[in-house]
Amino acid sequence: MLIPPSTAFPIAQIAQLFKGTSVNRRIFRAAVLVTAVGVLVKIVATFKEAAVAGVYGRSDEMDAFLAAALIPGLLINLISESMNQALVPTLIRVREREGHERAQQLLSSSMLWLCIFLAAVCVSMALGARAFFPLIASHFPAAKLDLSVRLFYALLPVVIVTGIASNCTAVVNTFDRFALPALAPIVTPAAIILAALLLGARVGIWALVYATLAGALIHAGMMVWMMDSHGYRFRLRWHGMNEATREVAYQYGPVLLSSVVASGGLLVDQSMAAMLPAGSVSALVYANRFVSVVITLLAGAVSTAVVPYFSRMIAVCDWAGCRHTMRTWVRLTALVSAPIAVGLIVGAHLLIRITFQHGAFSAHDTAVVTPVLAMYALQIPFFVCSRVFYRFIVAMRRTDLILYCGVINLGLDIVLNLVLMRWFGVAGIALATSLWTVSTFIFLWYWAWRLLPASSSKEAAA
Repeated sequence: MLIPPSTAFPIAQIAQLFKGTSVNRRIFRAAVLVTAVGVLVKIVATFKEAAVAGVYGRSDEMDAFLAAALIPGLLINLISESMNQALVPTLIRVREREGHERAQQLLSSSMLWLCIFLAAVCVSMALGARAFFPLIASHFPAAKLDLSVRLFYALLPVVIVTGIASNCTAVVNTFDRFALPALAPIVTPAAIILAALLLGARVGIWALVYATLAGALIHAGMMVWMMDSHGYRFRLRWHGMNEATREVAYQYGPVLLSSVVASGGLLVDQSMAAMLPAGSVSALVYANRFVSVVITLLAGAVSTAVVPYFSRMIAVCDWAGCRHTMRTWVRLTALVSAPIAVGLIVGAHLLIRITFQHGAFSAHDTAVVTPVLAMYALQIPFFVCSRVFYRFIVAMRRTDLILYCGVINLGLDIVLNLVLMRWFGVAGIALATSLWTVSTFIFLWYWAWRLLPASSSKEAAA
């Protein structure tokens, strides 16, 4: 792992690091809360995957649903999460310097703009679905492709509803409230489990669509209520283009573009998997479920916890605090994530067999998915550690660096997929993902540490 020499330390010093700074203690508590609650959510999500696999297996219906759900998931991550990254630092600054009312105005304007943007994108996607879906699922038969498009139309409202929930969650986190917002998403996998078991035989794959819509609505309602309880009202109202609104807009553009480029890898992977034998898309998704659990629990928890504190420290030019926080959390995430990655690689076959091998999911399916999981797991320590650097760079307003990183890695993903899928099939696509994740880590590590010496004074920060 590439970490500056000054960060080498014995494991026993971790506890002392947390005793030495109140910020790291608070980040630690937040990360532990988010991780603990996330474990519960992911346990339910794992039962969901087992239930879905038992009912639908690697069927054409399941392939069609996964292809249909791909773009809504990408839109939520790209548009909503990018808004959160652009909004939170400015919202914290406005609240602390100008008061709650001005912060409410900024939130209302940003939320209105986000909903309009999400609605416009959804309409555009619906109008162009028949044109771009043959590119996403180029080897789907006509009937399977038509089902994918119809499922896609039905899932589009989830984009707007979940976008609202995501924005409200980010606002609640600024009050150092992490546990309940992290628990709220549990309603969607719980709804899918019930729908798959109770309605799967009657309405087929549409049971997953209905459950996803219901779960998204309940999740959004919970988050709006939580945000309101902390003094922020859910208002879609425009308050004009002031300095704070311009700052959010200025930050949002580069973050969104970088997310579009970086997330293109997922679209490329599934599109190329559709070129392989039937069931390859499902194999890729089933294997990635386990890795995404680890990444969400570790990288997601740390990212969520450090955002408010990096924003505050940078606002007051506390560079020593930023440096200490980065070192602490890169060390800790490396120590935790590396053994987990090794465990997933070694136990991949057993994990797939125990979790999925029942009903329509056969022993042959287990043999196909196992190497895919092993290849995906290689990325875990690099991805988790890189999130600390990523959040710092975004908080430093150097989103141009994130964009450059995404462009480089998208090119790497395409080239590596073309080469490795010829040798290893669908497992080669997973290996390509892990390799460009290493590239991401190196790039962000280099620039995060380079930015700190360049910003060693308040004048440089200004």
